[in-house]
Amino acid sequence: MEKIFRTEIAGRPLVVKTGNIAQFANGSVLIQYGDTSVLSTVTASAAPRDGIDFFPLSVDYEEKMYAVGKIPGGFLKREGRPGEKAILVSRVIDRPIRPLFPKDLRNDCVVNNLVMSVDQDCSPEITAMLGTSIAIAISDIPWKGPVGGVVLGLIDGKTIINPTEEQRAVSDMYVTLAGTATKICMVEAGANEVPDDVMLNAIAEGHEEIKKIVAFINSIVAEIGKPKFEYASCDVPEDVFAAVKEFGWDKMRAAVLSDDKSVRDANVAALQEEVAAMLEEKEEGLSSWAGDAIYKLEKKVVRDYLFREHVRVDGRKLDQIRPLSCDVDVLPRVHGSALFQRGQTQVMNVCTLAPLAEAQKLEGLDNETTKRYIHHYNFPGYSVGEAKPTRSPGRREIGHGALAERSLIPVLPSEEEFPYAIRTVSEITMSNGSTSQGSVCASTLSLMAAGVPIKRPVAGISSGLIVNEENDEDFLVFMDIQGIEDFFGDMDFKVAGTTEGITSIQVDIKVEGLSLDIIKAAFEMTHKGRLQIINDIILPKIAAPRAELSPYAPRIVSMQIPVDKIREVIGSGGKVINKIIADTGADININDDGQLFICTPDLEKAAKAQAIIKGIISDPEVGQEFDGVVTRLMDFGAFVEFLPGKEGLVHISKLAWNRVEKVEDVVKEGDTVKVKLIEIDSQGRLNLSIRDTLPKPEGYVEEEPRRREGRPNRERRNGDRPNRERRNFNNDNGDDAPAKGRRIEF
Repeated sequence: MEKIFRTEIAGRPLVVKTGNIAQFANGSVLIQYGDTSVLSTVTASAAPRDGIDFFPLSVDYEEKMYAVGKIPGGFLKREGRPGEKAILVSRVIDRPIRPLFPKDLRNDCVVNNLVMSVDQDCSPEITAMLGTSIAIAISDIPWKGPVGGVVLGLIDGKTIINPTEEQRAVSDMYVTLAGTATKICMVEAGANEVPDDVMLNAIAEGHEEIKKIVAFINSIVAEIGKPKFEYASCDVPEDVFAAVKEFGWDKMRAAVLSDDKSVRDANVAALQEEVAAMLEEKEEGLSSWAGDAIYKLEKKVVRDYLFREHVRVDGRKLDQIRPLSCDVDVLPRVHGSALFQRGQTQVMNVCTLAPLAEAQKLEGLDNETTKRYIHHYNFPGYSVGEAKPTRSPGRREIGHGALAERSLIPVLPSEEEFPYAIRTVSEITMSNGSTSQGSVCASTLSLMAAGVPIKRPVAGISSGLIVNEENDEDFLVFMDIQGIEDFFGDMDFKVAGTTEGITSIQVDIKVEGLSLDIIKAAFEMTHKGRLQIINDIILPKIAAPRAELSPYAPRIVSMQIPVDKIREVIGSGGKVINKIIADTGADININDDGQLFICTPDLEKAAKAQAIIKGIISDPEVGQEFDGVVTRLMDFGAFVEFLPGKEGLVHISKLAWNRVEKVEDVVKEGDTVKVKLIEIDSQGRLNLSIRDTLPKPEGYVEEEPRRREGRPNRERRNGDRPNRERRNFNNDNGDDAPAKGRRIEF
């Protein structure tokens, strides 16, 4: 039976319909925010999946092009694999809901969000997040939700809840925030160097709106929510873990105390074999719990070190960053390169510059069609000592690449300042915690080495969290988490920014939520860390972006041409522009607004192309001289192309200072000649002269005009005009003979 629930968010209606569509799913809603509609469903398997030690949750966000009235491109004309935007939205929805499921649940759970119509003022991402939360909350799947979500903008220092498309275009930040009635569950932010305190205040304001949304969802659950189903726990039996803890606590403390990841891993693997033998001796078959038990024991030991003793397994203080180092120009011939290392996390980054025509083209549900800056992140198996083949990037790689990309966009120069498409690639060569923030630092270094005039260096760092299991108001925040602290801690709070403010945030948590006190402590910790990296490591290595580009990078010269001259520069069928490209070797691209880019590694070629184009778009003036090419010969003169697409006539009398009997005696087709524009007649025809570019012979006397053969030389009286109309071209073939060539008029 269909039920409809209504509320408002940021002054726009939110309508939830359930009980009619997708009734076989455990939970389903058709949610509409403004004119944005999303079908959100959640389905769980009836039985747990065998042989796994994790909760198998899958979150999908499907973009259907019909939602914005488009037909997909490509040969098949149907949606294929999810685009980057869809994958990133899936991750944003996944992060706040995952910690609220039981950790010992092993039933497959699939969340699907089908975007069916889009109102650009009402974010489909937030609509899908709310639909997901409602669908799970009203289902019979065990869950500690619901969560609510909003987007935060910042305009003139004021926080905007769920900004419209017009507001997003001028906002200083775009923050996706999710939370429960009491805690923050997820923060995903891109910002234009927003100060930490401003960001914290915005998060607090956003949480107040989230509380209202959660109350609305709870009212739906109270009316139509299903009882949660029972499931068999897959956790280690208490008596088994008690035996493992008694046997291995002190041994585990000794095993993990090392600053070398490979040593720790070897020690823990050896201890696991001892535990398996002990359990098998205790009771046949108990050894099957050894892996899960040793993982649980290692987690408790590491957390105990941190929380109880304020000691980290590698001996660092809570606010201490691992040893830092960096270098630039580590690869020859590339446009920019850098190597950044923090402890045993190592990132190689390479920067490539290209014409704006090579910017990435996008096909999605929003109005963004191109992306000028691209950051890609690769995480091979060897970076963690695993023997696995290279595959196409997964969701994690795409997400980490997007995070680093978002971190650097605010400091990039505008297209007018630096007319290049930019790609940076982070190759993770060693991984032991927070490679995404290492990618931010490495990207900054390679961009500066490549000569990209960024406003300021950007650095990224992450902080971790341990919360007292008995009192969640008792917590410990620490800086620069390594892999083992990420696995067993409660939070990975990543913040990137400059000395002036935050450019990105991404928060992954394993607890049910974060208080504002925890977020404030994380901001203070990461602020200190990023300033240390910028001032102590990045700036001493490279103080400012290089003034010159790599000799292997293309040089791009930009110029603005009148829109009504674009056709002249391109020419019929591209004839003019293709000739310029052939003559100069430069690539040329023109935008519809008249912005033109000349790209070539050789600045002389760029200057030559620019000079030709300037000649085309400017109206030639009488008295100007040009270098031209003879294109056609006539009895009465020669046509010369003195600018691409522009020809003029050099009359036979203007070929030389001496008398010329035949045009062929002076010039031939293909000859390069210097000409002077001596006349633009009333019909716009261009008359040129070669002789006027040459020194006049000493004592030269102008000859009388030639007499036409067979015609008397009649003198004209003042004011007399010839009794015939002017022909298109002067010719020596008689008044009634047609001209042998056709003048091109401009």
